[in-house]
Amino acid sequence: MNTPRIYVAGHRGMVGSAIVRNLLAHGHPASHIITRTHSELNLTQQADVRAFFAAEKPDQVYLAAAKVGGIHANNTYPADFIYQNLMMQANVIDAAFHSGVKKLLFLGSSCIYPKLAPQPMAENALLTGLLEPTNEPYAVAKIAGIKLCESYNRQFGVSHGVDYRSVMPTNLYGPGDNYHPENSHVIPALIRRFHQAKMQAAPEVAIWGTGTPRREFLYVDDMAAASVHVMNLPAATYQQHTQPMLSHINVGYGEDMSIAELAHSVARTVGYTGHITFDTTKPDGAPRKLMDSSRLHSLGWQPQVDLPTGLALAYQDFLKQEPRMA
Repeated sequence: MNTPRIYVAGHRGMVGSAIVRNLLAHGHPASHIITRTHSELNLTQQADVRAFFAAEKPDQVYLAAAKVGGIHANNTYPADFIYQNLMMQANVIDAAFHSGVKKLLFLGSSCIYPKLAPQPMAENALLTGLLEPTNEPYAVAKIAGIKLCESYNRQFGVSHGVDYRSVMPTNLYGPGDNYHPENSHVIPALIRRFHQAKMQAAPEVAIWGTGTPRREFLYVDDMAAASVHVMNLPAATYQQHTQPMLSHINVGYGEDMSIAELAHSVARTVGYTGHITFDTTKPDGAPRKLMDSSRLHSLGWQPQVDLPTGLALAYQDFLKQEPRMA
């Protein structure tokens, strides 16, 4: 059997780099992994993306490229979030189809689900209620990505053998995360803040919000393993566990915790011993976001890295990156 040529879109991002690590660790030759930096290929440019696919002709695509950020970034740049993500997804999925790619995996986000979705959030909660307003533009783009994959499957699955799948991760963290002071997600933001507070011997650290919202966190290499697992499932198995218009699969850790509990865990990992307070004038976001990952568990995948282990690895990664952030 020929070794597939695999294009990982977004290979410098946290998830894309973890997928590359997973493929290499399982013996996939580096010569058969195709990557392009943003400066080499701007995925929002349709003609450039089509030319790339026509030239490289990959057999499989992991679509991990996305514009991402936390509450502040989503509130500040909503046009960037919806436009860039829609364009990247549409260009890659359509160019993949036209160049003959049969297998593609689209990576979404748990924010596709309604703000007040029943917990834990099962796949069938999609499009059953209003989205969280702070990241609605990003969520709408990700929902469109799912529907693009489903629509190509429905129209071209039988005639062209197209098999495009989607996975929806919970909150991810780990090596390669973004530690920007304003545009980062909660775990990297907390790591940076507690580290700086430790270095400055600050007596207290104030956390955004009440600390009561509950969130679920998954180590990024577990996400990468789940992505490769879902990509490689036999078509009959995938179809047996999904529906043509409800085909995405949740990827979560299976447990959640309050932001206050998370803050104390990160402080312990970093070694910060000061006081932790909560700024209740700042937004909380959704009250709870726990994924129902039973569909994926029934397909033979389980997470391997618990939060204390993952936080320690994430902090080691931060310390490696920190000199470049000064």
